[in-house]
Amino acid sequence: MIRVVEEYVNNLANAYRENNGEEKWEKFISVKEGITEEDAENLKKEYPLIPDSLVELLKFADGTYFRDYNGTVINLYFLGSELEEYPYYLLSGKQILETKNEANEYYSEYVDREYDEYGVEIDDKIIDDSDKLNWLHFSDCMNNGGSSQLFIDFSPSKTGKIGQVVMFVHDPDEIRVIADSFDEYLEKMNFDFINEEWM
Repeated sequence: MIRVVEEYVNNLANAYRENNGEEKWEKFISVKEGITEEDAENLKKEYPLIPDSLVELLKFADGTYFRDYNGTVINLYFLGSELEEYPYYLLSGKQILETKNEANEYYSEYVDREYDEYGVEIDDKIIDDSDKLNWLHFSDCMNNGGSSQLFIDFSPSKTGKIGQVVMFVHDPDEIRVIADSFDEYLEKMNFDFINEEWM
């Protein structure tokens, strides 16, 4: 396992155990499966620049968001962001592909800066032409993504970086870059999104 992914998973497991969530974590570990080779190849075809660390994470567990593992449905908080009040799920390989057009469908007007006059903040690291938008949707927050979603951006502006992690936040709406890469995103996590309240 890639070091950054191994450290992330170990720290996540410890966070569950330290916050009265050991039973929930162990149930997940007992049923979860990694992404199939076919689904991994399909992801790589759709997103040639997909980070190895994301693929490796999916090899550990192919999703935690209403993910049916042989009859056991898993809903497990697996990721976080700067919004400590919102834990996030990891989408499966199939869910990532099924929602590949979601950024264009929901955020094209934001990206094109059509709402600037209403105070919607869009990071200048994000391109301003939705026709060129190429985002990989990998995570929804705890309320089915209604308040926040996470993407890997393969089409940044000149001030951004290919592979940067983008967060959409609703009410007030904004889109901002929270890490220059998926690896950096994993490394920055402090696991405050795992606490006894969520257990």
